[in-house]
Amino acid sequence: MTAPRWEVADVIHKVGSSFLDSLTRAQRKVLRAIVRCRTAALGGHRDQCVHCGHQIISFFSCRNRHCPKCQVNARERWLKHRQQELLPVGYYHIVFSVPHDLIPLMWQNKKLLFSLLFQSAGSALLKVAADPKRLGAEIGFLSILHTWGQTLQRHPHIHCVVPGGGLSLDHSRWISSHPRFFIPVKVVSKEFRDMFLDGLEQAYRARKLMLYGECRLLADAIAFANFLEKLKKGWVVFAAPPFGGPEHVLQYLARYVHRVAISNHRIVDVDDTSVTFKWKDYAHNSKQCTMTLTHEDFLRRFMQHILPKGLPRIRYFGWLANRRRQHLLPLCRTLFQQNPNPPEIPNKPYIPHCPKCNGEMHIVERLTAAQLSKVLQRMAYVLDTS
Repeated sequence: MTAPRWEVADVIHKVGSSFLDSLTRAQRKVLRAIVRCRTAALGGHRDQCVHCGHQIISFFSCRNRHCPKCQVNARERWLKHRQQELLPVGYYHIVFSVPHDLIPLMWQNKKLLFSLLFQSAGSALLKVAADPKRLGAEIGFLSILHTWGQTLQRHPHIHCVVPGGGLSLDHSRWISSHPRFFIPVKVVSKEFRDMFLDGLEQAYRARKLMLYGECRLLADAIAFANFLEKLKKGWVVFAAPPFGGPEHVLQYLARYVHRVAISNHRIVDVDDTSVTFKWKDYAHNSKQCTMTLTHEDFLRRFMQHILPKGLPRIRYFGWLANRRRQHLLPLCRTLFQQNPNPPEIPNKPYIPHCPKCNGEMHIVERLTAAQLSKVLQRMAYVLDTS
């Protein structure tokens, strides 16, 4: 894939210091990381081709989880680890969404309510799947949090990728789901809603909710009770048909994991006053559209999706939960007559290739930001005098 012409970093460079001074410390930290990513400000290394001796300078990445540049490598590393967890069954994609009226309160209480969103969606799936009237099995799955829509508006939702079946409750056999049907989404949706609203009410009674701005009226108990009653509508759970077996799962997951609100490739133009970016109108057959915003409005929308420190974007449930995976995943593999402990996939480091002869490039020198500055100054001087 060719490098994008414009980046989020270009937009940050366009805004004035007064805008940056108005941001929170966490927001400034993210924007500063994006601007410095893969520049001399973070240091780098000198690479040399083992065949022709050609040298290039490579800059370090910021590794911030909100940086558009840093997610490709993180995604590839994550997907390699997931290969050993896949089973020879069909997989389902289930999406959990919340009513629009809940969004302002969620953004005032991101860490608490995004965690509640994860827990409610996961618990609803586990409960309905374990019901003997439904699947009657213990399932295992992963959940991924996205907080954005195509135009960077606030749209919190959970993507779940679930194998089509689960362990019997006594762990003696594998119970397969119907080839085209997993569990009833209407039942899951009701459980999801009830669990979330119960957790929300408990948080309110324990005075754990921040209530200010447009949510300050909810401090009144009667107003909050009316708010809960209003929230009983608008809960959506969508289950797509199974998208194939393990050979398709990694490709499918790549669309959802380690993503940020917008990629650099979606930015069409950045001028002195505005940003234009592409988006898909899913309400009209995924029609390709463009939207233009001022630099400040674009960054405000982008920064709405900065997650609180320590809040994971990916979580695991059932027999894939961290405390249970070590024992139950090998059991699942044994029931499918697979090797319960397959050899680990070696984590091969990425090796760049020479732009002149396509030979392997090896690091010959690591450089600090100060050293890089001197090197680049010398290179600029040589170019100017040549």
